[in-house]
Amino acid sequence: MNTKRNFIKVVAAAAMATMAIGTAFAADITGAGATFPYPAYAKWAEGYKAATGNSLNYQSIGSSGGIKQIKAKTVTFGATDAPMKPEDLEKEGLVQFPAIIGGTVPVVNLDGFKPGELKVTGPVLADMFMGKIANFNDPKIAALNPGKKLPDQAITVVHRADGSGTTFNFTDYLTAVSKDWADTVGKGAAVKWPAASSVGGKGNEGVAANVNRVKGSIGYVEYAYVKKNNMTFMQLQNADGKYVSPDDLTFAAAAAGADWFSVPGMGISMVNAKGATSWPISTASFILMYKQPTDKAAAQEAIKFFDWSFTNGKKLASDLDYVPLPDTLTTAIRAKVWTQIQK
Repeated sequence: MNTKRNFIKVVAAAAMATMAIGTAFAADITGAGATFPYPAYAKWAEGYKAATGNSLNYQSIGSSGGIKQIKAKTVTFGATDAPMKPEDLEKEGLVQFPAIIGGTVPVVNLDGFKPGELKVTGPVLADMFMGKIANFNDPKIAALNPGKKLPDQAITVVHRADGSGTTFNFTDYLTAVSKDWADTVGKGAAVKWPAASSVGGKGNEGVAANVNRVKGSIGYVEYAYVKKNNMTFMQLQNADGKYVSPDDLTFAAAAAGADWFSVPGMGISMVNAKGATSWPISTASFILMYKQPTDKAAAQEAIKFFDWSFTNGKKLASDLDYVPLPDTLTTAIRAKVWTQIQK
């Protein structure tokens, strides 16, 4: 009896050892960075694990954090909505490619208004975030919303407290539409917010939570967070003078004319894009990887993950109102970018 038990223990131990070896062959993929695309990457990771058994561990820590992590070589890939400059990519030995397209959306916590009911132009939005327009019943807002009863409510600006690609995208837009903003604040992953009444939040999650908490607040988040948190977005006037709402169709319209390979590293700006249906604060989110990775197996597994996601993850992304990259673009990324990563 004891002999039989010992035999079973040996067989069980051997089986466990085999399982451990099998698991070791599957390279772990680690990524960190932008909170903007996190909902899409999380869905892709679920689908990829179901299809292949391999996991992605992605830390949603903000674009600046993603750049720091990839530079420190602590992750397989970094993710950023603020694309790195070509000279910095060259210096660090990195490649950069877009993975998903979405939109940054101005949101408010204002009683009596439904999503999309309040309209703003770019210059008025800039004045609100500068603190020059400090109350919701300001004549400039009222002029854009005839017939609407605007409350005598002070505006609290909610912004990102961490280095953020969403902030870069948002301030890139405000810089394009407001000379005053361009001259006094400018664009960046982190800026000095001039409004006297302002609150910081970490990640898109933190900004969404603070806007929902603070009455009379205004903030900016990626559209998936608007939907998830039932937030009140504002309609925005685009470059063609049309008021549009954020969704996958208006993001796609903004991306339609993008010339991705016009800039080394593909880091183009899509803000204030022409087109009657274009959402004016649309952007891509980018992936950073080393041309000569320390862990080649993990890098190739990351490529397999994005390859699977580009092919099989389109509906998963669209369901969250992101815009998947067109096949022509993903084919070009495979041929022109991924081939630079050493196997």
